[in-house]
Amino acid sequence: ECFPFKDTSTITWINIDGIDEISIIEKIGRAYDLHPLILEDIVTAGQRPKFDNYEKYAYIVLKMLTYNYTSHVIESEQISIVFGANFVISFQEKVGDIFDPIRDRIRQAKGRVRKLGADYLAYSLIDAIVDSYFGILEKTGERIEELEDELIQNPTSDTLDKIHTLKREMMSLRRSIWPLRELISAMQRDESSRISSQTRIYLRDVYDHAIQVIDTIENFRDMVGGMIEIYLSGIS
Repeated sequence: ECFPFKDTSTITWINIDGIDEISIIEKIGRAYDLHPLILEDIVTAGQRPKFDNYEKYAYIVLKMLTYNYTSHVIESEQISIVFGANFVISFQEKVGDIFDPIRDRIRQAKGRVRKLGADYLAYSLIDAIVDSYFGILEKTGERIEELEDELIQNPTSDTLDKIHTLKREMMSLRRSIWPLRELISAMQRDESSRISSQTRIYLRDVYDHAIQVIDTIENFRDMVGGMIEIYLSGIS
């Protein structure tokens, strides 16, 4: 059903939920002439965020993060995006994402997403993912504040376990988000005509957001590191 749209003049967005059915991904790869190395990266979770430029399309990998309110942990999912002159293909590990506002804008023909090219749609997906990081950081900030209160009022061995858990999460967040800065910078430096000058302006904005996210994570890491010292001093 997707293949007839390949050679149309309109922009086509194909979103794949799940990377387990290799045969389907291979069919899409053959139809859109995707390099075997890209297909290998798509089905291999745990890739480092990156931007690779090919002759007819570009390939992006980044992390989509969600906060699990039941287990109170941050869950990570790999998102792969391929975009060419008139198509965007996004691959997700599982069903559910933060792209619904973009879908609504497309269906209702609101904003620039229906007027500009595939590069702008790819930017919109990246922007939605980066914006979702702020919600994750807000929740993490609340957890740090609660832990600080517990640390001052009634520190226990359970408090130390929570601090170490939070420290591991900060390290995982840093690994997931730190390469994003270079990814967006590489898109801005891209010398092909695939990314328009108008989209590059929007990429500067999402680059600023990425820097803000990284700075916040670094501050949180320092705060959590200080908590361990406070705990040890309190025990002493």
